Amino acid sequence: MKRTQTSSPAAERGDTTRHKLLLAAIEVFGRLGYDGATTRALAVAAGVNLQAIPYHFGGKEGLYQAVVAHIADHIAARMGPLRLRLAARFAAEAHGQPIIADEARVLLVDLLRTLAEFLIRPEMESWARVVIREQMEPSPAFDYLFRVGMEPQFAAARLLVGRVAGLDPANEWVGVRTFGLIGGVLMFRTAHGAVLRGMGWETMGPEQIALIRRLVEELVAGLPAAGEATR
Repeated sequence: MKRTQTSSPAAERGDTTRHKLLLAAIEVFGRLGYDGATTRALAVAAGVNLQAIPYHFGGKEGLYQAVVAHIADHIAARMGPLRLRLAARFAAEAHGQPIIADEARVLLVDLLRTLAEFLIRPEMESWARVVIREQMEPSPAFDYLFRVGMEPQFAAARLLVGRVAGLDPANEWVGVRTFGLIGGVLMFRTAHGAVLRGMGWETMGPEQIALIRRLVEELVAGLPAAGEATR
């Protein structure tokens, strides 16, 4: 029986070149920013021909948008199992199985721990530079980054904070407290250098992660219960 060839060698080489450009561009854009990253620097970092950028991405802007989308998609995939579990629990609540405060705290700890452990991974350093730049000066790519990579975590956390506090998740205090909680986790990546220097750590290994996991528990435990929150 004749063997079916699913992709040609040329197509496979094209996929490899595209992937190399994406990975290299994350580092270059994160280090130099969009304006500082030249197409030549991007091509050299990827070890590809300069014409590969317009061929695969239409130019530098297309490559940058692909980089941001790649980061957002990877965050979504990494957080996917937890997102699905939370979505199933929220759906059950909509059908008459309410989430009480104690359960909401447990789910919130799980969400924040998962997020923290993902962000602290060494390979996230270059990704974080791109994300932080997008936070400071949002580009047209920010909408996708927020909608796909960030908003689902924020929305789930806000709903859970609301359940703990006995308030509508749309309440402003709930939103501010939610961003405060998430910010307490994000800073271990966004302020990575300051944390290492201030704590006298050389790196964030298992012992440091254990302390951060404990911090998450304490942050969630400190959330005011129903009737105690500022309305």
